[in-house]
Amino acid sequence: MLTRETRKKRNPSHRRKILKRLETFVRAQFSAFVCGMCDYCIMILLTEYVKIYYIISIAIACILGAIMNFSVNKIWTFYSKNSSYKFSLFQQLWRFLFVVINSIGLKMLGTYLLTDYVHIDYKISRIITDIVVSVFYNYMLQRYWVFRNRQTSV
Repeated sequence: MLTRETRKKRNPSHRRKILKRLETFVRAQFSAFVCGMCDYCIMILLTEYVKIYYIISIAIACILGAIMNFSVNKIWTFYSKNSSYKFSLFQQLWRFLFVVINSIGLKMLGTYLLTDYVHIDYKISRIITDIVVSVFYNYMLQRYWVFRNRQTSV
């Protein structure tokens, strides 16, 4: 008699779902990386050359990066040919705005704490904070709350 786990392993549709989820995760991390690099370069430009305090530079750069990230995520990362989005563009924008405001706050706070209390250079602190926020906060909320597809199983 086959157990439930054995049946899942033999079930090709289960493997497809797992691969689809992995593909979506990789796309999200790739788009976060590309948009994050633009955001990161803007932060350094504003801090090093325009002489804006690094925390303010983070906020400005994150806003610009978020605009690019929303577009990439909507069009490429979370887009599915098989199902439409569960929420309208307007609803997605409001949800994304909520996520971005909190994400910017987390990035500013994390970078500040690592820079001023652990004494890590702000450029390195920002990278560490971005990785944590991107994987554990942004991805989850964007995937399951902002850009959720009508088909909820994938």
